[in-house]
Amino acid sequence: MNRRRAALGALSALLGQSALPAHAAPTLLAAAAPAPFEPFEFVALGDMPYGPDAIAGPAYRHLVDQVNALNPPFTLHVGDFKDGVADCGDAEYALQQRNFQRFNQALVYTPGDNDWFDCQRRGDDPLARLAALRQRFFAAPRSLGQRPIVVQRQPDAMPEFAPYVENLRWTHRGVLFATFHTVGPHNGVDAPRAAVRAEAQAREAANAAWIAAAFALARQQQARALVLATQAETLIYPDPAKPHKGQVHPGFAASVERTLLPLAEAAPFPVLLIHGDAHHHIVDRPFRNPQGQPIVNLWRMEVFGEPRVHAVRVRIGPAGDASAEPFGFSPVWNPLSPDPRMPRQVRP
Repeated sequence: MNRRRAALGALSALLGQSALPAHAAPTLLAAAAPAPFEPFEFVALGDMPYGPDAIAGPAYRHLVDQVNALNPPFTLHVGDFKDGVADCGDAEYALQQRNFQRFNQALVYTPGDNDWFDCQRRGDDPLARLAALRQRFFAAPRSLGQRPIVVQRQPDAMPEFAPYVENLRWTHRGVLFATFHTVGPHNGVDAPRAAVRAEAQAREAANAAWIAAAFALARQQQARALVLATQAETLIYPDPAKPHKGQVHPGFAASVERTLLPLAEAAPFPVLLIHGDAHHHIVDRPFRNPQGQPIVNLWRMEVFGEPRVHAVRVRIGPAGDASAEPFGFSPVWNPLSPDPRMPRQVRP
């Protein structure tokens, strides 16, 4: 425990020496300014739309209309904005960009495997598609959507991680939010090409640094909660009879097992991890420390996904009420989507 505190202190000191560029300073000051610690809601979704636009588009856009009616300050899309064998060209990216711009408020997106990594299934170069994705969706330090919010990208705060413009963070009403870029099912460490495997290792190092920085900033801001969002399901479940007791897959060891879990266990605030990938909405606390004990202040919420074209409202509770759950969750049911109790029929 003493070593952990010392490591956290050293990390905080290191981060404190990483100055923002002059043009970014107002953003940091605005994010760190005190805000009313009132309850608020945002929306999360992902793993949609899958299939040709003529078939999948109407239900997805109806869900966007439902989200717009709720008028959240922002919505998170945790990746896989198309299925894994769909076209990976610029026209498909432009279509999904238009879909993101249908959100009346801010839309924050983090990439999934279908969006670039699985383009190798079609013979495309996944690294070239990743570069195109970054250029289209992350060229500026702001979200997508009709009313974008200012965000801080990882290289804005940590220039040594220049490629990782998709790793974002921002603060809303005393809660720090951060995205980090993982892809299912194994984060790319099993890719057939050596260059793609090397990308996965470098991206994991960037993710670990960004997650550690998020915890340090949340402590500095005295945040009432930290919310992290990524695409991949990072757990594997050796015992099917115990679906809530998983182990971190080795592909996520740097970002999740060695960084997120120990920092969450030591955090003085609740932590929520939002992800997609498995297409099955669930809320639980499945993470455990090396001694096998549950990390009680770390929640995870997985969004719906194809064929369940639904979203989730996430509520951040009021500050200072120790008797209340810090997070609340309620589905946004889409009448144009199949009943969520139907058997899963997930395309790759």
